[in-house]
Parts: sequence; C-alpha cells; structure tokens
Amino acid sequence: MSTVSATCFGHLRQIGRIRKSLDAGSTATLVHAFVTSRVDYCNVVLAESPRSTTDKLQRVMNGAARVISNTQKYDSGFSLLRHEQLHWLEVIDRVRYKLAVLAYRSLHGTAPQYLISLLTSASEVTGRQYLRSAAQQKLIVPRCCRKTFGCRAFSVASPSVWNALADSLRDTELTLDIFSRHLKTYFFRLF
Repeated sequence: MSTVSATCFGHLRQIGRIRKSLDAGSTATLVHAFVTSRVDYCNVVLAESPRSTTDKLQRVMNGAARVISNTQKYDSGFSLLRHEQLHWLEVIDRVRYKLAVLAYRSLHGTAPQYLISLLTSASEVTGRQYLRSAAQQKLIVPRCCRKTFGCRAFSVASPSVWNALADSLRDTELTLDIFSRHLKTYFFRLF
C-alpha cells in the first residue's frame, strides 16, 4: 500500500509541475492514466480492510482531485467537487462497486469460472428455494473462521456487498451497463 501511495504521489508531483501548461481535460487524462489506474488495480483485496489501510489510497485520490481542479489543500467544498464534478467514489465505495460488479458478472456467467464457483445463490440451495432471500436474488454468505482475513475473502465479502444492495439493483433483467450506472448512483446517494 505504501509503495502504491508513494508512486502515485510521485506521479502527481510531476503532473503538478506541468499543470500550468495543461488544460483540465489533459490533466484529468494524465491523472487517470498514472494515478487512478494504480489505485483501482486489484483494489478488491481491500474489501473489509481497516480504514487506516484505505485512508492511504484516499489521500492519493484527494491529491489527484486537487491536481485536476487546481485547488489547494484546505479549499472549501472539496468533497462536493470530488463527487459532483469528477464523479469519483470514495476508495471504500470503489471496492464495494467492484465487488458488486464481479458478483453481477458471476451470477450472469460472464466472470471467470473460479469466481463463479465461489458464489452460491440462495435459490440454488435445497430448502431455501421458497424463502424470501431466494426471491430477492440474495447470495449465501459463508461463515468465516478468522475475523481478520476470513471475512475479507471474495467468497464472503462479495455476497455481503451484493445482499446489502437495494432490491432494484439485484434485478436479473438489468444489463451490465444499466446495472453499473444504477450502482454508481446508488453509492453516490449513500454519500
């Protein structure tokens, strides 16, 4: 985490040096290419991790937003800028977003087979077909043995995020594009 954070801040410093000669669109493209792509790479491993771990990446995202918007550290309205103008989710919500999309893809058979095999729908388990959870397209959340890392496993974290979504998002008729748009809107409303 520290290495990713240090690398991203190094890229932000380099982009900040040439910021005066760039327009906002070019700056955003550079930040997306060098910073947010590194933050988003394999961020699913941060599922259910402590806030102290994700805060390092959140500081990187805040710095990236400051470089794009050309604002200072203590300018007011910064969180609104990040959400309303840049349409960026918090790091924790980015992780939840990716977990929910992977769960959607697994349920629809478009994810890799090793991910599909980790998730079980409540309607597939004998004795649970007629329960309310089966009708609501919920997933079975397996018990985790170890509190520190067991609950962070994909097989536990993804069903937990999926089951916490609104019923309208768990609709099987939604396409991936519509699901992704509604999911991002859902996370913005939680803010």
